[in-house]
Amino acid sequence: MFDSHVGVLLEQAVSLVNTLTDGEAHGRPYIAPRGAALPAAVDAAVSRTAASLPREINDAQAEYLVGAATRMREVFRAVQDDRLDDAAATVNALLRDTGARPRLDRGEDEPWQVHFHGAGDSFAAGSSASCATALALAVGGGLAGRLGVCRAERCDRVYVDTSRNGTRQFCSTACQNRTKAAAFRARKEAG
Repeated sequence: MFDSHVGVLLEQAVSLVNTLTDGEAHGRPYIAPRGAALPAAVDAAVSRTAASLPREINDAQAEYLVGAATRMREVFRAVQDDRLDDAAATVNALLRDTGARPRLDRGEDEPWQVHFHGAGDSFAAGSSASCATALALAVGGGLAGRLGVCRAERCDRVYVDTSRNGTRQFCSTACQNRTKAAAFRARKEAG
């Protein structure tokens, strides 16, 4: 399905969207971190294995990633709503605006790896470019259906379905259990 590097980048996109965008999470309102808490939230959301960039996250870079996460959320929502043309247009805009471009790179005593950002990119631009490229590979590679928005009531967190059968509908087991319990209670009350 997804190679390991693209899988890590897709999970990073999920983490950024779910951490940096307001909405609902697991049946409760979710307010994304702001102000002084934002750089630390970004640091926690970005995988250390995915980022080959200097990890200096200042307020401006954190805000840049909030904007990118908001646009990445649009991709997940468009895919969920079966609007692939809109998803592709948003991904193309992200690729253009982040300056995404593939290149081979390696660290000392490391094998060559494909990175999707320039050597001089900031942490925010490079992370956004990498996530945008991973989303492009999913949408353009016939795997858009693996991108989802939680179907639980009062939850809009996103996920990447890496299951074998591709039937995931929830961001977490907690939302899946909450939905099943509500359906059980509704059947019990109706019966």
